[in-house]
Amino acid sequence: MNKNKLTLKGVADIIGVSTATISNAFNRPDQLSAKKREEILTKCKKIGYHGPNKAAQILRKGQSGIVALILADNIEYMVSDPVASTFIKGVSRVLQKNNKHLLLFSGNEGSIRDVSDFVDGFICYGAPQNAALAQELKSAVKPVVTVDFNIEGLPSVNIDNEQAAYDIATTALGDDERVAILGLKLINSPTTCRIYDSPLFGAESSIAQRRLQGYLKAIEKTGNHISNDWIWHIPESQGAYARQAANEVLNCEPRPTTILCMSDIIALELLQCALAKGIDVPGSLKITGFDGIDEAARTRPNLATVCQSSIAKGELAATKLLESAIDNTVMPYDIIGGETV
Repeated sequence: MNKNKLTLKGVADIIGVSTATISNAFNRPDQLSAKKREEILTKCKKIGYHGPNKAAQILRKGQSGIVALILADNIEYMVSDPVASTFIKGVSRVLQKNNKHLLLFSGNEGSIRDVSDFVDGFICYGAPQNAALAQELKSAVKPVVTVDFNIEGLPSVNIDNEQAAYDIATTALGDDERVAILGLKLINSPTTCRIYDSPLFGAESSIAQRRLQGYLKAIEKTGNHISNDWIWHIPESQGAYARQAANEVLNCEPRPTTILCMSDIIALELLQCALAKGIDVPGSLKITGFDGIDEAARTRPNLATVCQSSIAKGELAATKLLESAIDNTVMPYDIIGGETV
């Protein structure tokens, strides 16, 4: 017999039991005695039948028990980022409690169509690198929740990034400051560079743009000034890119007295570079971060930063999806004064 064409009914006829018995052996073991189930599974294995077709089950029941988490960037980078990995942990915690499974999907992929038939919904963490995915999500039949960006008409989870950036900046800025900003994903460039007159990503799709607006408002409010050649774009929140920006900004003449960083990873790299150069922090240089990762509190001097609960954000996003919520939620954050301002 062609094992690829074995059907539930055919297997039942071969073994001499009902289709319900075969189905229960694979899907509802509590309906059979342990001995009977083992007998059925052994006979199925012998003839090369390994259970009902999962794809057919999904199409028939309309649910797979799988939720797709679309990450803004490639999976390798995102899972190594402490903020993103903590968010994923929060999502996973809720899904596990509800007997659901998690599928990680890269925001660099060409389309969600390859997985849309086999998942129950999408959580999109950050605006995907491939903007076409956002358009597909907007018209998706399955439930969608966005996080750290918005798609009109879809539920979302955010913090007020602009206000948070304003709040942390005003804790550091005094009169007559020389201010620089180490930004994250501000422009479309794969390298660390100053933004100069390059077009910025839109505020709806970029939390970095929202943070930038908060910084700029705080700079203006405190009577200070900044030009675009003292605003850096860093393509990824990781060591090598951040170190390049840190060395460039610390070698400026005159050197900035306050540097506002769009992530704790960037700020911590800057802090280490400054200390290695013998720069007094915060006496000669004030530094702020953003996110509130554990390392920001452990380092000395510990970092002034915006603390948001990424794990709670993940839990809420997953809960919204499972409950088919339709509202937008703005979560709270805390300003950590730290020792670097």
